[in-house]
Amino acid sequence: MKSEIEFTYKSNDTEEFLDKIFYRPVGYLFALASRLIGITPNTITTLSILVGVAAGHLFYYQDMTLNIYGMLLLILAEAMDSADGQLARMTNTKSRYGRILDGLGGNLWFVSIYLHLAFRLINTGASPWIFVMIILAGVSHSLQSAMADYYRNNFVLFTSGKSNSEIDKSSVMKELYNQLSWTKNFYRKTLMRIYVNYTVEQETFAKTLIKLSEAAKAKYGDHFPEWLSDNYDSLNRHLIKYFNILTTNTRMIVLFVSLFIGMPILYWVFELTALNLILIYVVFKQESNSKYLLSILNEG
Repeated sequence: MKSEIEFTYKSNDTEEFLDKIFYRPVGYLFALASRLIGITPNTITTLSILVGVAAGHLFYYQDMTLNIYGMLLLILAEAMDSADGQLARMTNTKSRYGRILDGLGGNLWFVSIYLHLAFRLINTGASPWIFVMIILAGVSHSLQSAMADYYRNNFVLFTSGKSNSEIDKSSVMKELYNQLSWTKNFYRKTLMRIYVNYTVEQETFAKTLIKLSEAAKAKYGDHFPEWLSDNYDSLNRHLIKYFNILTTNTRMIVLFVSLFIGMPILYWVFELTALNLILIYVVFKQESNSKYLLSILNEG
């Protein structure tokens, strides 16, 4: 059973501890049941969006019982979010649009959470200026998640190979976007527009990493030499724990704690301070490490 669950991982090296001990096993059971009754990964994703948005609504109320129900729904949504990717890998039905929908789903959860918490605070006397904090937190959240995903996928690319990585260039995505028609492909074009913005966001702070990747591909194709993979691994493996902190599990824990102590505003404070400091650190380290490896690559 353990080996079967691990087969559904994106990458064993980049999996989070909480995912390994809880969300992946639960998601695997969801995926097995879904495969048995013919539910597709995108259907699971859509259901997870509905559950996550409903969870956000329950955080509006100053009633701990309802808040706990919201927490349970959010945990369920996260398990379903794990299941859709696991099912796609089990059935070999992975697709770019599935990944885009999956990423959009997580964002919609937190849009619901942010708005409902904001109105909850306003009802208790907070200034409408709270929305300024929400916007800043939302921008931070988007950038933190995008860069964490990009760095994890690059780690997989350099250490395990292209086939296991999910990296798309913004220039290529823009071309695909332009090929779609609003009248004939409204749904796909909308998703692709969102994804173009996402890839541009990822590439904004990874200029040297992109140069390293392009130089390595130009010199070695899709099969990087062992020395490059080993060096990339040794320089960046310790950063994985920070990438993982920037993703959903940490946010959910801090959100739940802030709700239990009756101070939901602390969630946004955490996002704007601690998570942004971690983001700055990993961006600096990744670019520094990439510059070092690029210099070796160019000298070789």
